[in-house]
Amino acid sequence: MVLLKTIVFTVLVPGTVSVLVPYWILSSESTAPLTRIRFPGYFGVLPIVLGTSIYIWCAWDFTFAGHGTPAPIDPPKQLVVRGLYNYIRNPMYVGVFLVILGEALLFQSGALLVYALGAMLLANLFIIFYEEPTLQRKFGESYERYRESVPRWIPLRVERARH
Repeated sequence: MVLLKTIVFTVLVPGTVSVLVPYWILSSESTAPLTRIRFPGYFGVLPIVLGTSIYIWCAWDFTFAGHGTPAPIDPPKQLVVRGLYNYIRNPMYVGVFLVILGEALLFQSGALLVYALGAMLLANLFIIFYEEPTLQRKFGESYERYRESVPRWIPLRVERARH
């Protein structure tokens, strides 16, 4: 049942953010030179595949290691600190961001690039003001140790988190 809820959430939320909204942007975007990225579009395939793989891996860990979903209304019951979560605290967001960035390259869309940056800014604010305080309340000391040993976005340290 948790897997089904994860799939439904993935289609509704990351699917909307990384597929539906970019589709709307692309279908309404002007093809004027200022809105076009000057880059071979096929370079966008790699970030899309990488981002999708990252998201699927993290959703799998949330479902089977954390016994919950990526949805804030049904979060993992256990703190997930394995896999990519050993290196950065928010790999799922990075995966979605990579998909949108890849779409911007694939479709040579400056508007999608701006959308990707805006989505990342909003995600960062959501993480700082909602997710991190919520995780601190829920997991206490173990989350504090995790936060101290694993960076939010950029894996500057390669050491594994100890919890």
